Amino acid sequence: MNRSGIAAVILLSAFAASAAGAQTGATKATIEANKKVLDTLPFETDTKDFEWASRGFIANRADPLIKSDNGTVVWDLSATAFLKGNAPDTVNPSLWRNSKLHAMSGLYKAAEGVYQVRGFDLANVTFVRGKTGWIVIDPLTAGESARAAYELLIKHVEDLPISAILYTHSHGDHSGGANGLVEFGIKDMPIIAPAGFMEETISEGVIAGPAMSRRVIYHVGAPLALNAKERVGAGLGIGLARGKYGINPPTQIVSKNGEELTVDGVRMVFQIASGTEAPAEFNIGFPDLGVVNIAENANPTHHNILTPRGAKVRDAKQWSEVLTEAIDMFDYAKVLVVSHGWPVFGEDEIEDYLSNQRDAYAFLHDQTVRMMNNGATLQEIAAKIELPEVLAKQWYNRPYYGDYRFNARAVYQFYLGWFDGNPVNLEPLPPETAGKKYVEAMGGAEAVLVKAQTAFDAGDYQWASELLNKLVFSDAENAKARALLADTYEQMGWQTENALWRNFYLTGVKELREGITRLPEDVSGRLAATIFALPTKSVFDVISTQIVPERMGDKTLTLGFRFTDRNEEVTLEARNGVLIFREGMPRDTYDATLVASRKDFLMGVIGKEPLAQKIASGDAVIEGDPLAFVQFSSWLQPSTRDFNIVTP
Repeated sequence: MNRSGIAAVILLSAFAASAAGAQTGATKATIEANKKVLDTLPFETDTKDFEWASRGFIANRADPLIKSDNGTVVWDLSATAFLKGNAPDTVNPSLWRNSKLHAMSGLYKAAEGVYQVRGFDLANVTFVRGKTGWIVIDPLTAGESARAAYELLIKHVEDLPISAILYTHSHGDHSGGANGLVEFGIKDMPIIAPAGFMEETISEGVIAGPAMSRRVIYHVGAPLALNAKERVGAGLGIGLARGKYGINPPTQIVSKNGEELTVDGVRMVFQIASGTEAPAEFNIGFPDLGVVNIAENANPTHHNILTPRGAKVRDAKQWSEVLTEAIDMFDYAKVLVVSHGWPVFGEDEIEDYLSNQRDAYAFLHDQTVRMMNNGATLQEIAAKIELPEVLAKQWYNRPYYGDYRFNARAVYQFYLGWFDGNPVNLEPLPPETAGKKYVEAMGGAEAVLVKAQTAFDAGDYQWASELLNKLVFSDAENAKARALLADTYEQMGWQTENALWRNFYLTGVKELREGITRLPEDVSGRLAATIFALPTKSVFDVISTQIVPERMGDKTLTLGFRFTDRNEEVTLEARNGVLIFREGMPRDTYDATLVASRKDFLMGVIGKEPLAQKIASGDAVIEGDPLAFVQFSSWLQPSTRDFNIVTP
């Protein structure tokens, strides 16, 4: 046997031993990479975040478990107890620091009359003392968490009703928990939100909702345990509470920049920030209190221009301009509170905080565009983008949630889309086809494994992962490839400073080793809560994306829907593989018409109560040919939340 053959046998033998037991700890390369972080950031000299995060602490819950009415644990405050001391080898020290800060939970006084409960969910809930009650800003994701926060407040500060609720923007972790608070509200309690709030709340999670909900599992690391080898947080907080989600629509809309309202005796000035972190968003100034709530436009982390979970790409230039305006508009502020994280105290500190974050978004935008306009592709720009040291050393500019490399690609996409102009990328091969061809071109599976193991042993995990990804997509049953790819992603997860990237890597590890974890269906009740808030047209917009053209063929149907509880009529025409929606029933003839309450129809859509039962009981009626609806149903392919990501 020649030397190369002997080397291959040795490498494959070493690999077999590794695969049998799997990598159990950080490799030398990972340990060294994490140690280098300690020398590059001001761990010892800039510790004010810990003072600010603890300032004003009043109390925490005696019982760390927040539970639903049926006893299910929605949130466990004790689950972060492991986040103490120095970072272990399996966590980037900077990310460990960030997670330790977010694990500081309880009730805090931020300013006179302004309190926050932090660490009960991904976001913070802010309470402002009004003339007659508590004004609530951003009531978390889950009703149980929001109620627990309110109970902590009235126990330790003052027992007053809720006089108003404000949503700073159209993301569910800032509004979904309102259902747990409305019972404590005064009569005709106003719910105030930025213009476009309902439209954007519905839009983000509806059309692409099933795909996004699958990716959210990776985004927050839902299948991962909270510990030093798996999930340590989500960059903006520890994670999402798994409780009752609801949509309580606003009763009052703010649409003008600089608009002033007096809410329960408290004067507020609003800055419209829509199109930045969220498509509908405002910041809130409290001139008489010397406080500004900057919503989610300046958290103690760099944010996402495009979220890994998926969403519409954001405008980095506009984001930077909104922060410039905020510096001038809220120059009276002595305390800045945020939707995630801890306050900033002092006028000069606030100006630095907003200015340096503004500069980071402006730098990201301008340098991406400069390189783009000089011919660099999105991948080349991502490999080159690097903040100036004066910005990069600020803890709040670190990539715990948004990463500059990922965001540079997003800025490129904002202007030019994903296509880089190279004709080879006009029609790229699907991953499985490409995987087979690449593996064949590299000499077969065993040869690729040898190359990947060599890269792994050298600490070149990115190259190892690219090789192994091709191999797994060429043959999903290759156990050695899956095992080594899992080991590779694990080391990459343990090195990254970004909490979301860590969650993506380590969720991929779990699925490669164990398969897809089937989470409780609709654990937060979001599907039901969202679909009942949808306009009827939006419901059918979702249904239209479930049509399988091959099943429909050249057949056509015209269906009517008469919703008795809303005095609403709808026409649906199925033709040419698409559904056409019209309000009203103007046609003379229909293949069939469903007469039912919209509620019963929607309960059938989400699978809670089959519509056939309502028809059998007489609560719903089909006029015309009942088989028309049977045929229509046969053309639909319900969405799945369990599709593969790291395997074919």
